[in-house]
Amino acid sequence: MERIAQYRQAIRKLLSDRVVSAQGNSESKIESQLIFDTEHDRYQLLDIGWEEFRRVHNCFIHLDVKDGKIWIQRNMTEADIAQELVEMGVPKEDIVLGLQPLYKRPYTGYAVS
Repeated sequence: MERIAQYRQAIRKLLSDRVVSAQGNSESKIESQLIFDTEHDRYQLLDIGWEEFRRVHNCFIHLDVKDGKIWIQRNMTEADIAQELVEMGVPKEDIVLGLQPLYKRPYTGYAVS
């Protein structure tokens, strides 16, 4: 259980750091939101708001904790989130690249599932 608490803390830090760096433009009508569903272990970074007459609602990062592993479900950034998690102490065998098809996962160097 202590390991899962460490994973949750790493995810929160990773996502919180992204929001802090994205809030540079105070005139923007786009708001970055952190979603921490600790009951179901789902974590997301969203941009939400309006750009002129166009609605913006984008999920940039989505991470889950399932079966004792961190699942990267979506990463629409240039950052290597899996590597950042490894640098925070999460073993590669506890990271699943859920955004990769099943047939590719054995070749990623991370957990298959």
